[in-house]
Amino acid sequence: MDQVLGQVLRNAVWERLDMLADLANRADAQSLVSVARSELPRLAEGWRTMLKAHEPDERGDCPTCSTRWHRCKAPCSVWQAAHEHLVAGGLAPQQTTSTSRLRPGRRRAAVPGQSRGGAPTPAETTGRHALVPPRRAAAPA
Repeated sequence: MDQVLGQVLRNAVWERLDMLADLANRADAQSLVSVARSELPRLAEGWRTMLKAHEPDERGDCPTCSTRWHRCKAPCSVWQAAHEHLVAGGLAPQQTTSTSRLRPGRRRAAVPGQSRGGAPTPAETTGRHALVPPRRAAAPA
């Protein structure tokens, strides 16, 4: 039951994000202003809530991403993604991090949308979670 509920919640979030993206691309100026006034504060609060859960503890570890056996040093992938999308805004040049510059024995956590080399995952090509089937485009009439 938890898996079904989780999938329902994930689908609802993906659909909401799709709807907002469609509005941003297709709505008239007056509609955009209305949506921005109602949705931007909600999105900002959502980011704040998520980032609070990933605030580093006194040791500099992310308490949410860390496990008993593996400590995740800040900034975790959530903070990295927040910076990339909210601050850098895609305008900053993409920095590729060589694994040789990371601490020995550590791999960089994957952040959706960042290239890791090789074939992109379904989430990277569709903007959707791998378990959510992509929408089929309507065939031209």
